[in-house]
Amino acid sequence: MNDHKTIATHSGSFHADDVFGVGVLMGVFPLHTLVRTRNNEKIESADFAVDVGGIWDAETGRFDHHQRSFKGARPARLVEGEETAGVGYASAGLVWSEYGGAYVKALASSSGFELDAQALAEIARSIDMSLVQYLDIVDTGQGDVAPGIFGLSALIAQLNTNWMEEKGLDAGTKAQLQESRFREAMAITRKLLDRAIIKKVSQLRSMDIVRQAPKLLGGKVLHLQEGGMPWTRVVVDEMPEVMFVIYPDSDGDQYQIKTVPVEPGSFVARMDLPESWAGLRDQELAAVTGVPDSVFCHMNLFIGGAKSLDGAIRLAELALQ
Repeated sequence: MNDHKTIATHSGSFHADDVFGVGVLMGVFPLHTLVRTRNNEKIESADFAVDVGGIWDAETGRFDHHQRSFKGARPARLVEGEETAGVGYASAGLVWSEYGGAYVKALASSSGFELDAQALAEIARSIDMSLVQYLDIVDTGQGDVAPGIFGLSALIAQLNTNWMEEKGLDAGTKAQLQESRFREAMAITRKLLDRAIIKKVSQLRSMDIVRQAPKLLGGKVLHLQEGGMPWTRVVVDEMPEVMFVIYPDSDGDQYQIKTVPVEPGSFVARMDLPESWAGLRDQELAAVTGVPDSVFCHMNLFIGGAKSLDGAIRLAELALQ
């Protein structure tokens, strides 16, 4: 079995969709050769052709969307109760729809995580919704989600060579320079993709930990033994009785008590910390609460802290009264 793959894409200026698509294939097939060309024979002989070749056929490794007959798009979805057409594919989405799960699996395995099929599918879908579809939108002109130079697609475009850099260079040298920029763009794109995937993996892994965490004070306080993990979605959706969450802060020198929002992203809490604590710190807060190791309470009453777990639990107990 020949595991070495040849991945072809077009030469010349690159865009985020071809950079992304090639990067995904390279992650799935570590033994590979990149060919940037407009030569039809080289394109046809490659194992994969991304954003070039005029064919969309995942079974034969063809991922182009420029042909007149192309109508590939994501499934329609409901937006505020109304059916909305799915975002049309560019090469990024075509490759991701076929190999996104394999890429996630390879990255997770190399990072020491094993995921089941459901988790792989969920992460791949989430990455498509939060990242890949926007590359497709920009590339196909379906919308402007990259204003100025700050969208990912626009940032990748900045890495193309320009006429001043190419001035006086022969064709071969220009091609070498542009390929080096392509590889630089691909490294940046894959780094961002990898971080997005690892973040999603951490979110999924945290869900079971949050579900199994002990509840205190009649079930109204959740105690997380590790700080920094996402908990809001699980608590909001599955634990209507929980008013506060206690966890160690990132420095490990205090325990924080956090209010639970009525929904993720909301600034309205199920229950605020007491108004008399607002903005107080250290001895001032200790004097009001009677908790000697009190550290702080935010002015907006959504978070506070104490040096010890017992202190944080006592603050929660007082807040519930």
